[in-house]
Amino acid sequence: MLAQRGQRPEIMVVGCVDSRVSPEVIFDAAPGELLVVRNVANIVPSCDPDRRSQHGTSAAIEFGVQALRVKHIVVLGHARCGGIRAFADNGAKLSDGDFIGRWMAQIAPAASRVGLHCDSGSDDYLRRLELAAIELSLANLMTFPWVREAVDQGELALHGAYFGVASGQLLIRDPATGSFEPISR
Repeated sequence: MLAQRGQRPEIMVVGCVDSRVSPEVIFDAAPGELLVVRNVANIVPSCDPDRRSQHGTSAAIEFGVQALRVKHIVVLGHARCGGIRAFADNGAKLSDGDFIGRWMAQIAPAASRVGLHCDSGSDDYLRRLELAAIELSLANLMTFPWVREAVDQGELALHGAYFGVASGQLLIRDPATGSFEPISR
């Protein structure tokens, strides 16, 4: 049936490439229910049409909002994110291109809000940075004019979620308070 009628997902998920964090499994979704875009650390870059790189995620968001008319976008972050740790540790480049380092530099505003920590590798600091990166991606979504317009018209809602890799617990961002709370069943 999906092959003939095409896809019509109402929910788009921006998730991490981490193999332990599968949006379809976490949300118990059937094929065709979620439009999923994955990148290192579930980052949504700010809208910058003149930038010559980092358009893969932007193109997927444009397709989801403009062509498929999704009704929800969920930024799904997670515990023990390697991209977040790489940023916090300011580790060695993996290649001459330093693609991960340049990609992760986009979360610098989130890191400045979290504040410097004397032990950047501490679990508490990393968790705060993981959550702040979700917040930054939600804010960056609103820099896309057509996302902002759809949100303002009540046609699109933005959500933050955080998955505990070890615990399996899913936290949802309360838009009123900005806090991440366990989902109620």
